[in-house]
Amino acid sequence: MNTLFDKIWDKHVVQIVEDGPTQLYIDRLYCHEVTSPQAFDGLRSRGLKCLRPQQIYCMPDHNTPTHDQDKPIVDPVSKKQVDTLAKNCEEFGLTHYGMLSPDNGIIHVVGPEKGLTLPGMTIVCGDSHTSTHGAVGAVAFGIGTSEVEMVMASQCILQQKPKSMRITINGKLGKGVVAKDVALYLMSKLTTSGATGYFVEYAGEVIENMSMEGRLTLCNLSIEMGARGGFIAPDNITFEYIKGKEFAPKGDEWDKAVEYWKTLRSGDDAVFDKELVFDGNDIEPRVTYGTNPGMGIGISESIPELQSIDEAGQASFSKSLSYMGFNAGEKLLGKPIDYVFLGACTNGRIEDFRAFASVVKGHKKADNVTAWLVPGSWAVDRQIRQEGLDIILQEAGFAIRQPGCSACLAMNDDKIPAGKYCVSTSNRNFEGRQGPGSRTILASPLVAAAAAITGVISDPRQFL
Repeated sequence: MNTLFDKIWDKHVVQIVEDGPTQLYIDRLYCHEVTSPQAFDGLRSRGLKCLRPQQIYCMPDHNTPTHDQDKPIVDPVSKKQVDTLAKNCEEFGLTHYGMLSPDNGIIHVVGPEKGLTLPGMTIVCGDSHTSTHGAVGAVAFGIGTSEVEMVMASQCILQQKPKSMRITINGKLGKGVVAKDVALYLMSKLTTSGATGYFVEYAGEVIENMSMEGRLTLCNLSIEMGARGGFIAPDNITFEYIKGKEFAPKGDEWDKAVEYWKTLRSGDDAVFDKELVFDGNDIEPRVTYGTNPGMGIGISESIPELQSIDEAGQASFSKSLSYMGFNAGEKLLGKPIDYVFLGACTNGRIEDFRAFASVVKGHKKADNVTAWLVPGSWAVDRQIRQEGLDIILQEAGFAIRQPGCSACLAMNDDKIPAGKYCVSTSNRNFEGRQGPGSRTILASPLVAAAAAITGVISDPRQFL
């Protein structure tokens, strides 16, 4: 019996090249300003148009400032990239959600919230975190700029079929443990290369009970284990989330779609290339201590001792600790921090802001902390205000910035200064990722909120 991945993949195969790649039909292409300019130039130089422009949605997110978006962008590189995307979309007749458009935001937040991302689809974008869209039961993965051009021109892509892996997480999550902690736990167990060459299906009781926002976070981070992508079979939680969204099917079409979506699951006798099983009860709130997302510990645990690391990894482990200013064997609890970042395509959704607000309510932001709270889209921003979360956050001393990728990566004004510590809800903690010399501690919105009000790395469970 086929796996869910096989079902979706096989349905989209146009042709198989013998001893070569598969030509795969793509339902949806997302484009942002960073990886698309050369693709458009390629089309232009060959005198080509986009084959199916109605299947392509574009928006700036990486370079957009998160304040004064009504004023011209100051950074010349950012301005050029954002302006170029707008011009290209106009020339090629593509849907473009520009800055300050009520539909704008981070592309991986906007796609699902508008119902553009649907079960059973193949979805690509010139961005590694395209795996996010797998949360609805789609096969979604990041591609390179030359491949973006290929999809624009032909609505197809050449790909080797990945292997399949199922990660089952049974049991229940404890207090203060959320999807981000599950992802950080899996990365520490598998390492950042443990799922290389695989497409991961997440299953089990923990996943079944996870909200759509949580599933989006988990699938977003699949790429950080080396996976080609990650996804979850659609169920009633998926259907409830999609229902009524702008681009979701309506009326009879909705009923037909749900009927089909219900068939999108792996058979009971499906055979995976690899199966892994974990217990959700073993997971506590987590933080990273190093310079890749797999270098993480439970918040009450200590950084590993050098001798517990295999010999081949000891040099990079030591280098990592040296960069972070931490020592093997020490705990991170109580370590002073300088910045807190809530946002990114990992944790910039409404549920993340609710979680953050639930911890800081009735408290005050620590004086030593600079906090950047950045919604993943204008839709999230509107919901924050509708629910009165903005007032809770304001009373606690926090301001909400305008949507964008912000401090996830140093491509806009929101950079963490050299040597400073940032507890961040984003997806990567590489050296200099948040700014040259910056030190990133990846965590959930709950851990970030606890750090924001105490000024040190803290266990959020004491505030819940």
